Amino acid sequence: MNAEPFRNRIRRALENEVLQLALDANAERRRNSRQTAFVSLPDFEERRARDHAVKADVVAHLDDYLAQFIANAGKNGLIVHRAADADQAVQIVLEIVRESTQRTQRDSTQRDTKESFVNLRGEKILVAKSKSMVSEEINLNHALEAAGCRVVETDLGEYIVQLRGERPAHIITPAVHLRRQEVGQLFAEKLGIPYTEDIPTLTNTARKVLREVFLTADIGLSGVNFGVAETGSLCLVTNEGNGRMVTTLPPVHIALMGIERLVPTLDDLALFLSLLARSATGQKLSVYTSLIHAPLPHQTRHLILLDNGRSALRASPLAEALYCIRCGACLNACPVFRELGGHAYGSIYPGPIGSVISSALVEPQFDYLAQASSLCGACREVCPVDIDLPRLLLRVRAGQAPRRASAPEKKEGAGLPPVVRLGLRLFRLVASTPRLFAVFQTLGGLLSRLYSPRRAYMRLPAFTGWGYSKDFPRLAARPFRARWRTKNGILESGTSGNGEMANGTVGNGTSLPPTHLPPADLLSRFSEELAALGGTVQRVSEKDLPAALTAFLRARGAERVAVDEFAARYVTDLPVCREPDPGLRFGVTGALCGIAETGSLLLLHGAGETLTASLTTEVHVALLRASDVLPTVAEALRRPEVRAAAAGVIVTGPSRTADIEMALTIGVHGPGELHVFVIDDL
Repeated sequence: MNAEPFRNRIRRALENEVLQLALDANAERRRNSRQTAFVSLPDFEERRARDHAVKADVVAHLDDYLAQFIANAGKNGLIVHRAADADQAVQIVLEIVRESTQRTQRDSTQRDTKESFVNLRGEKILVAKSKSMVSEEINLNHALEAAGCRVVETDLGEYIVQLRGERPAHIITPAVHLRRQEVGQLFAEKLGIPYTEDIPTLTNTARKVLREVFLTADIGLSGVNFGVAETGSLCLVTNEGNGRMVTTLPPVHIALMGIERLVPTLDDLALFLSLLARSATGQKLSVYTSLIHAPLPHQTRHLILLDNGRSALRASPLAEALYCIRCGACLNACPVFRELGGHAYGSIYPGPIGSVISSALVEPQFDYLAQASSLCGACREVCPVDIDLPRLLLRVRAGQAPRRASAPEKKEGAGLPPVVRLGLRLFRLVASTPRLFAVFQTLGGLLSRLYSPRRAYMRLPAFTGWGYSKDFPRLAARPFRARWRTKNGILESGTSGNGEMANGTVGNGTSLPPTHLPPADLLSRFSEELAALGGTVQRVSEKDLPAALTAFLRARGAERVAVDEFAARYVTDLPVCREPDPGLRFGVTGALCGIAETGSLLLLHGAGETLTASLTTEVHVALLRASDVLPTVAEALRRPEVRAAAAGVIVTGPSRTADIEMALTIGVHGPGELHVFVIDDL
């Protein structure tokens, strides 16, 4: 916990010009990309109402869903662990690392060796991590390093803040507080490259350094975006490809998951995926949506289910906070976060949602963060699960956050300056008496006319907390009741009290559209969506496919190609490799199906190296039958092959990142090019 007083952190953030520029750029770009993404989803309100209902059901019946999920995950071959708190979770991870190390050593030497965290190369055990907020919550990196492991964050933003010795400043964009000049200086100092501000060069440098980490890691560690109860599956969503790397290449994979991150079915998963990326990064779907059912042949998979205060939160008036899917939309919309950034909060969960959950999941003292809110409602407006964050923030302020056994009891309003507590008591007295409230409304309107015409607020003494960080708004000249009576029950804005327009339509005057795609040319839609992502589509007959593939690969300088079993029958004039070989630049794989609404491909692990060939190469060429293009993600996930496979991935364009100044850069850890040959069998 950051011991520096919150007010000091606020002042320092407001005075940091570089931080303010970075936060302003992030807010503007996130807002614009989000608005653009939701244009293609006009039924957003209907979908988020369904999301809310699903999460409400999961949280209400969490024990039942957990039992179903654990049973199915165990049947799939995952080793499931339960952790009551952060300390227990850390100990479980350390024990897995210890056992994995000893097992490897015994397999190599055929005898027991002294307990250590050293691999067969005589080096520290290397843990390659994909981004995981749960690991930050339990302070896992520090514990692993203290035990003698080498821990490397592989998400570009996380890697940058790790090199700086910092925590993430945002749930989605860890380095949101930095500009390219600071990253360039950091890489020059830590990685020994010449100073540059060129973002593609900086990204490529990180790719080269981290590629060696992926290929030599002893342990891969990731978070989990969703667990699917009906199948016992894990879903991990990333853009760069690092999540796929750490769950595919190392011999041991450890997944960390909060117990609340469940959805009942794969259909529900498709629903949540349709809103998650749009809310988080402005994409229709993230580049890589990994589906993990079972260990791969060379792997052991562990899943750690963490409580750490979630059960207490579920039993409190703040239970709705457990609906959160960690998209970060509330942070981007919050006017307070947009001025302070994540580090000012002191908790690893910043922003509106962090102000609600931090006292329960991180430190009890963080209940003061609920004061850092304007209660404007912007957070609820953008939340894809329709969490009533303003109401939850008020409940935290009222002292209704769950208390840990070791936490001291606090009276209602503790932590507020005495003058503020007095003012709130007086307001409660006035507001509870309608006539008295009406009198003070009228007096307030009269007093507002005495304000200086050049000032829209009056400043109160600094000790109240108002003035340097909050503004006191000008009161309305006419109370609401007076305006309401004047309009005979109709608000001046032209809407009735239930939020509907006078003509009975919803929101912008349009009715909600159907949720299914219309019967159209699915292949054309697929091609258009993939082209918008930077991919290409070429239609060929099955007879002409071998020649077309050879011509394409030779024109690009390919001498040897990674293939899976499906592709091997069509790559006939070039040497091929069916085993993992990260040195190959080209990978050719089959695809189970295409998805028209997002321009995505669904790939499954099966015979051959489909997942590896589509991941470690610089150029990915996919083969797709035209008849296998489906309208939606939900229909793709209903294919029976999905449930039977050990793992799979939905690929939506080339690998990409925007972790430095929100500048889009193509080709990070995964392929920088995606080309699809559609076998014309219609």
